[in-house]
Amino acid sequence: MKIICIGQNYRAHIAELQHEVPEQPVFFFKPDTALLLRNRPFYLPEFSQEIHYETEVILRISKVGKYIPEKYAEDFFDAVSLGFDFTARDLQRRCVEKGLPWEISKSFDQSAAIGRWIPKAELPPVSALHFHLNLNGNKVQDGFTGDMLFGVPRLISYVSQFMTLHMGDILFTGTPVGVGPVRIGDRLEATLEGQDVLRCGIK
Repeated sequence: MKIICIGQNYRAHIAELQHEVPEQPVFFFKPDTALLLRNRPFYLPEFSQEIHYETEVILRISKVGKYIPEKYAEDFFDAVSLGFDFTARDLQRRCVEKGLPWEISKSFDQSAAIGRWIPKAELPPVSALHFHLNLNGNKVQDGFTGDMLFGVPRLISYVSQFMTLHMGDILFTGTPVGVGPVRIGDRLEATLEGQDVLRCGIK
């Protein structure tokens, strides 16, 4: 399985990181060793002093697809949830400054927390989903998929031009504004359309 992550997909988040708005979707990968399941705690790694949370709507790919037309893209996922894309922001910053790939800041062990899957038929259209993140009881991210630069059909179609999508692949669709650091003792709680789908303690 692949964990495909879309970067820079919400304009306000791009602004908070002072990046340029992309003309095409930007994506990178996390390995299967990045998975963090069943609301298990996230342990801060020793190699970074600035781990940030990024809350994202995620999709579960449900069938094989290649060169998928946008009009058929929604047939290729069957469930939706939220995920945390934990990011070593200090490492990412150094890589960006030097023009280097930044997987080292995104693809480390347990950097992809996955929430409880909800069948897409039980939710509003994927283009109109509301989600938010509470950090220690305070709302810090409030997202709406209608604000994406590139909607889900475009993302699935675009990625499938370059690689075949397989059942079980996971697509992270990007994070809205409000990312920030986590510290030992913090508690993250993410809600999708009013449903609690993902919790994670920081140790």
